[in-house]
Amino acid sequence: MLENINLTRKLSREDYKRVLPTLQLRLYDLEKTCWDKGVPSIVVFEGLDAAGKGTAIAALTERLDPRGFRLYPITAPRTYEQQYPWLWRFWLKTPNRGEMLLFDHSWYDRVLGERVDGTVPEKAWRQAHRDIAEFERTLADDHTVILKFFLHIDKKEQKKRFQALEADPLEAWRVTPADWERHKKWDQYLEAVEEMLEQTETEYAPWTIVEATSKWYARRKIFDTVIAALEKRLGPDAPAVSAPGKADSADADLRAAMEAAGEGGR
Repeated sequence: MLENINLTRKLSREDYKRVLPTLQLRLYDLEKTCWDKGVPSIVVFEGLDAAGKGTAIAALTERLDPRGFRLYPITAPRTYEQQYPWLWRFWLKTPNRGEMLLFDHSWYDRVLGERVDGTVPEKAWRQAHRDIAEFERTLADDHTVILKFFLHIDKKEQKKRFQALEADPLEAWRVTPADWERHKKWDQYLEAVEEMLEQTETEYAPWTIVEATSKWYARRKIFDTVIAALEKRLGPDAPAVSAPGKADSADADLRAAMEAAGEGGR
């Protein structure tokens, strides 16, 4: 599947900057309407290291009302969390009515990182595919909108980005020995991704593979996908499309500066 993805797709920075205010305004309006109508949503970000998950999330949430969303950066389970069923810590992070949750990594680490690193036995990660499907089905049955993004780059691009980050004294901390170790296990990781996509792709919790060589293309695709999903869920309750005003155009330079400062994001 992944070998058929066209990673050369791109969007110019100028074109992205031109449409960004409209996309952010539309998402803000949808966030507010989802809050008013009690529509919960979950947006999952998975992807290869250095594919741009962090900066994509920053762009997506930059103009949202912070009262209407929460962001969870997921790391390895703590010692006390390992004493509970493995999905327990994620059940504690399900959305309230009308709330949007964003996950920078998620429950999918069980079938990706933990699988490749060998920190869980094969029986556990195989069972996890079924556990995840049931978990997401329960949330969807409770009317939660679920969107899952996998940001994809090739091995050469990942190495290039690692080296660029390491060359910057302010960004070098982002690249760890564990990142390089996973880079060496590229084929194993892609095998895990392929199986994850096959086992957990559903109508109620679909995957969107994002071609992330061009960060501008990736962010535009993510915006478009989230907006379309929320509009579909709201149906006739979706707000009318409003045009960006002068204030949105006036701060274009500020947005560009913030994006440039965050380009090293993962």
